[in-house]
Amino acid sequence: MENSLYPLKFKAIIKDKIWGGTRLKDILNKETHNIDKAGESWELSAIQGSLSVVKEGFLADNDIEELIEVYMGDLVGDKVYEKFGVEFPLLIKFIDANDWLSIQVHPDDEKALRLHDSYGKTEMWYVMEANNNAELIVGFNKELDKSKYLEALNSGSLRNILNYEKVKAGDVFFMPAGRIHATGPGILFAEIQQTSDITYRIYDWDRVDDSGNARELHTELALDAIDFKKYDKYKEEYISKLNEKTNIVECKFFKTNLLEIDKEIECDYYSLDSFVIYIALEGETEIYYNDSKEPVIMTKGETVLLPAMIDSCMLKPISGLSKIMEVYIPD
Repeated sequence: MENSLYPLKFKAIIKDKIWGGTRLKDILNKETHNIDKAGESWELSAIQGSLSVVKEGFLADNDIEELIEVYMGDLVGDKVYEKFGVEFPLLIKFIDANDWLSIQVHPDDEKALRLHDSYGKTEMWYVMEANNNAELIVGFNKELDKSKYLEALNSGSLRNILNYEKVKAGDVFFMPAGRIHATGPGILFAEIQQTSDITYRIYDWDRVDDSGNARELHTELALDAIDFKKYDKYKEEYISKLNEKTNIVECKFFKTNLLEIDKEIECDYYSLDSFVIYIALEGETEIYYNDSKEPVIMTKGETVLLPAMIDSCMLKPISGLSKIMEVYIPD
């Protein structure tokens, strides 16, 4: 048992961004290089060039791809391994927006595979903190087609056709591939997404870098990827129940539950053929697994990968309330 799989933490990969801020350091205790431009903390990544590396235990310094090569279905689940091989299928991030991100859209699997030899990008956002009157863009505020959209884009009136949403802590937004979106300033959120780094930038608020260059836009690619339909609602509705799992998003790529606990709870994964990811949103929690005497302690801002071979565990808040997101690949 000494060298069997255990709940894994990974070294955060910090990405400096023109729109980043200080919340990753100030609130989530991340070690950031750039004092006020840390935009993203990649918590669990299989993106080439940014592979997550184990932080502690006997598997320290191994990357996620090496782990899957050795442990295969024991780590990720047999069906997951059969489908994705050594590529871990999800990318987990914390994002601190101190300014507007570019207005963007992501392709679906079919388009991404055909054009980029990549998976598409469906994602969800869980808002951890938001300034008063913080807002984001998701979808359109009217029914459109390509010609009406292009007319707005080319006339400089794109902003008039977008749907703006006020946000507060606890809000959840699901962004299927094809849905236009952008986060505004003053928002810290957790993002769960497919393993893909394909983004089509539509508009970047006329920003330029230190050399006076604007970032590349992907107008034609975006045009073929955008879902022009107007939806009745864009924010996910859920009611969290204390010490129970509350489903907040479920799609074919991932299922996400919220756990708000003030006492220990048992989690049974015996019939689940998938890894489980815990994202600590609030509080400190002990994770007891198998017959372990010593728990793994998870604190706010940490992400833990529970290998598929661990078929049950107990979560115990250390003091007060713990808030945890649970993520896995559904059957």
